[in-house]
Amino acid sequence: MKRLLYKNLRLKLISITLAVSIGPLILLGMAIYYQFGKLYAERIEDQIHHLSRSQSNAVEVFLRERTTILAMIVATQSFDELSNQENLSRLFWQINQRADGLGLVDLGVIDNKGNQLAYSGPYNLKGLNYYQQPWFDEVLRQGKFISNVFMGFRQVPHVIIAVKGACNNDCWILRATIDSEIFNRLVRNAQVGTSGDAYIVNREGVFQTSPRFDGAILGPSGIDTQRFGEGTTVIEIKQAGADTRYIGGAWLKDNDWMLVISQIAGQERGWLVKARNTEILIIATGCLVIFLAIVLISHTLVGHLEATDREMNELNSQLIQQDKLAALGKMAAGIAHEINNPLAVIGEKAGWMEDLLAEEEFRQSDNYREFAASITKIEEHVDRARKITHSMLGFARRMEPRLDDVEVNRVLDQTIDILANHARINDIEIRKHFADRLPVIASDQSQLQQVFMNLINNAVDAIGSDGTIDITTQLNKDVIRIIIQDDGPGIDPAILKKIFDPFFTTKHDGRGTGLGLSISYSIIEKLGGRITVKNNDGAGTEFIVHLPVVLPEKK
Repeated sequence: MKRLLYKNLRLKLISITLAVSIGPLILLGMAIYYQFGKLYAERIEDQIHHLSRSQSNAVEVFLRERTTILAMIVATQSFDELSNQENLSRLFWQINQRADGLGLVDLGVIDNKGNQLAYSGPYNLKGLNYYQQPWFDEVLRQGKFISNVFMGFRQVPHVIIAVKGACNNDCWILRATIDSEIFNRLVRNAQVGTSGDAYIVNREGVFQTSPRFDGAILGPSGIDTQRFGEGTTVIEIKQAGADTRYIGGAWLKDNDWMLVISQIAGQERGWLVKARNTEILIIATGCLVIFLAIVLISHTLVGHLEATDREMNELNSQLIQQDKLAALGKMAAGIAHEINNPLAVIGEKAGWMEDLLAEEEFRQSDNYREFAASITKIEEHVDRARKITHSMLGFARRMEPRLDDVEVNRVLDQTIDILANHARINDIEIRKHFADRLPVIASDQSQLQQVFMNLINNAVDAIGSDGTIDITTQLNKDVIRIIIQDDGPGIDPAILKKIFDPFFTTKHDGRGTGLGLSISYSIIEKLGGRITVKNNDGAGTEFIVHLPVVLPEKK
């Protein structure tokens, strides 16, 4: 009843305090989040608007510069000079020697009938007639003309710049082709982030440059250019993944082309996003600190009496467990002594029976072999029982270390003999991987046996049934390492650091005292060594006992 009362009081205190303190803070955080989201969207729109306008100006300058150069050539060179193939090739070579190269692929001179009289470039276009090409009449009518992307005679998407030469009756045209790669690279400079894209479309929404993602030159872009007004316009498009794509469009080339820059809002990272996230982090941290403080104060105020009662109960339990362990040690020693007496009688009688079988009359018996085999079995099991009782006596000795000449492999063999039947019943195989010629060390054999028994018994309990325990000994310089590894479920990492604490156990009630590993840890420390534990990568747990090599003569 007291625990229920304390629990209800604690919950009430925490609930009321949290509602009063954290509620307004959360509302403030939501308002800040909304405002920052709004500012964030406005900033992206401004960025795309500015980028579209500045990059469209750069494209306009690119086209205007090349148109102006062609116009200067037409103004300073006569038709006869330019229609000369040698002069035109030399002029084209001089143009390409400029630092920027102007980005022109070829140069050609066309008469008023559409015949290309001279051509310098990588294609075989000299002598072709362009009279039927749509751009031919536009050049004669306007004087200067920049075409849309088209295939033409070369069957490659390209853009031309053409300028009409001065004439009275016989007009002529100087035509140049823009390098598509340079032009596309100029447009791609406006791409931002991993989701940004930049390209040019004409009034019909047909790609004039290659997009970054879906689509190709002369393919449909799916953009309705009528949604974009004069100058620069930014629109929002909600995508299926809940992201918002902002599309900015800026008209250029006398409103024949539109530079399109698109960006997904979630991909851009600016100071607004960082500031918004910082605000959210501060509020979340504040809420967490308030919550922890409230919980801590509530536990301190309400849980003091509970902690006192708990400590008293734990102390009583510890005393009871210690009394049980002491009684168990005395009982084990008494049982071992009591069993040794009948074992001695059994061994003596078995020896006497073996002597009788040596007489002639018994040798003639039909059951002689069966008698001999039975006596041998009796003697084997008597020896085994003696080993077990001897081990029990060693286990029941005092806790203060007494240095003996210890063979680690032999102590492990004795311990495994004690627990072999327990492991066999649970279908657990104990595999030994002992190092040869381990040095004899000065240590306490009985206490080492107690440590090994605790570790192996815990491994058996952890596996439950149907598994393996690998016991390995190694000599590493001046340290003997005993590795006890099982293939059980392992230990929860959250409690791995607590397993050596007194009275801490993961076993069910009544199956463990929580003292075995604590006592083992204390024993190994007194002997100058240490115990470590870790979970294996696959499954199971690995305990490693490190024992210093102390030679007997130095003990």
